[in-house]
Amino acid sequence: MNITKLKLENFRNYDSQEIEFNKGINVIYGDNAQGKTNILEAIFLCSMGKSFRTSKDKELIKINKDFAKLNIEYEKSDREGKIEYIISEKKSIAINGVKIKKLSELLGNINSIIFSPDDMEILKDGPQKRRKFLNMLISQLRPRYLFNLNAYNKTLEQRNNYLRQIKLENKSKNMLEIWNEKLANHAQIIYDYRREFVDKILNKIIDIHKNITDNLEEINIKYISDFKDRESYIKRLNEKVENDVYKGYTSSGIHRDDFEVYLNGKNINLYGSQGQFRTAILSLKLAELYVIYDEIGEYPILLLDDFMSELDEKRRRKFVENITDAQVILTGTHKLLLENFNYNIYNVKDGQVKKEEQF
Repeated sequence: MNITKLKLENFRNYDSQEIEFNKGINVIYGDNAQGKTNILEAIFLCSMGKSFRTSKDKELIKINKDFAKLNIEYEKSDREGKIEYIISEKKSIAINGVKIKKLSELLGNINSIIFSPDDMEILKDGPQKRRKFLNMLISQLRPRYLFNLNAYNKTLEQRNNYLRQIKLENKSKNMLEIWNEKLANHAQIIYDYRREFVDKILNKIIDIHKNITDNLEEINIKYISDFKDRESYIKRLNEKVENDVYKGYTSSGIHRDDFEVYLNGKNINLYGSQGQFRTAILSLKLAELYVIYDEIGEYPILLLDDFMSELDEKRRRKFVENITDAQVILTGTHKLLLENFNYNIYNVKDGQVKKEEQF
């Protein structure tokens, strides 16, 4: 899978820009605040239908403009494709000239993985980031997962609203049975997919981590959930009604799931060093890469936002050795990011991109 061309119009700090990418490693370099990350954001937007930096579409449109437009051309092993993404008061997405009606129709056309400095905190921060990691991975590969995740979140919001109405307006608790049934139905599907993909990640990450650490560390992942099955979840919701009414929200369910990482049998959050955290994140992202490859038969696009600066020379070399078969688009403040590897170079300055020589 490769992106061949990207066109930006009124996107962030770009007026009009066209970039042609090559297979292999593409390095985008320049000073800070020149627009490097905006390029990765545009690609990710066409891949996942959302930004990895903001939830507000308005911020994606250049100041004093009414719209932004992205056009991306890509190649897969079995086909070529084009995506047009227009951001205005009403968002519009078209694949090969045909407008789509649902976001799920976009997912899977361009599979991608984003890795930014913020991702270094996936294992340190709260469970929400780890759930987001799983959601982004599974949604690209299982459309049914995204449908049920959205439906679960909507039902959860409705149930929480009704819990507050019970408390403030003395509404009947009988209506909760409707939300409980719906939550349980969607939760079962989400839970099954998450367990499946945590197992897939685990099958990959063990050997990856041993390779990166020269067999000094053994990594393990443990999925944490209070959900077991549909029937027991409905029972738990009923048992916790009084508590949930008092709190005004649903205190149990897959929206509170998490996973823990262990190194040599010890929880990394309790005993891990900064270096061990970075290596574990590296292994996790590489496992994600190989899981997607196993699923679709080709590597996803790797988007690395100022990522190499977070790694020492050894980790950088180990990482690059594992991604030579994928198309990589990475940003940095200087072009000499990699040693002993060939790559294409683009310079960004004041919202203008110029291709330079190949290293």
